[in-house]
Amino acid sequence: MDIEWLLAVAAFCVVTCFTPGPNNTMLMASGLNYGFGRTLPHMLGVALGFTGMVLAVAFGIAKVFEWVPALYVALKVVSVVYLLWLAWQIATADPRPKSGEAGGRPLTFVEAAAFQWVNPKAWIMAVGASAAYIVASAPIASVIAIATMFLVVGLGSSATWVVGGSALRRLIGNPTAIRVVNIALALLLVASLWPIVGELDLGPMLRRFAG
Repeated sequence: MDIEWLLAVAAFCVVTCFTPGPNNTMLMASGLNYGFGRTLPHMLGVALGFTGMVLAVAFGIAKVFEWVPALYVALKVVSVVYLLWLAWQIATADPRPKSGEAGGRPLTFVEAAAFQWVNPKAWIMAVGASAAYIVASAPIASVIAIATMFLVVGLGSSATWVVGGSALRRLIGNPTAIRVVNIALALLLVASLWPIVGELDLGPMLRRFAG
């Protein structure tokens, strides 16, 4: 591992962590509706949960899907259904302050960490990083370095999106405008599902149940 390798990994982490996706959309919506303080467990759950996922994938858990392809299809279906439910929660969130805080609640640390396993973008990032950047001559050291880089960049990215959502609430203030933004974020979350829906091939599974 040299400086060029580190820079390449850093660039991959920055691009994939900061670009829009389910995590960032949900973090911004949470910052908008609940503020930075209440969203902190959600933010830490995303960063630490994804780091754990990178370690697990890099050390071989992704092989399970090669052995049992139907499990991968099932995971995709679960992720689509769960993300649609989350999009509905964002779109219908109450934008009116209640005792100084928005109604409802953000995701907990455990919920945010567990969500990484049904997040299509998280899988793409973890598998992509493992395939492209693990060094054959130093596999363990390179995996730890990749996971550490994702943790540092992920914390910065998560905080940025939450702060953006919190700032947006202070700027617009009006509950109607906040509801419009919530609906826009929910639609963005639904749009992020398009790549995974396009990859779904339920034909073999449906034929198996039918036959």
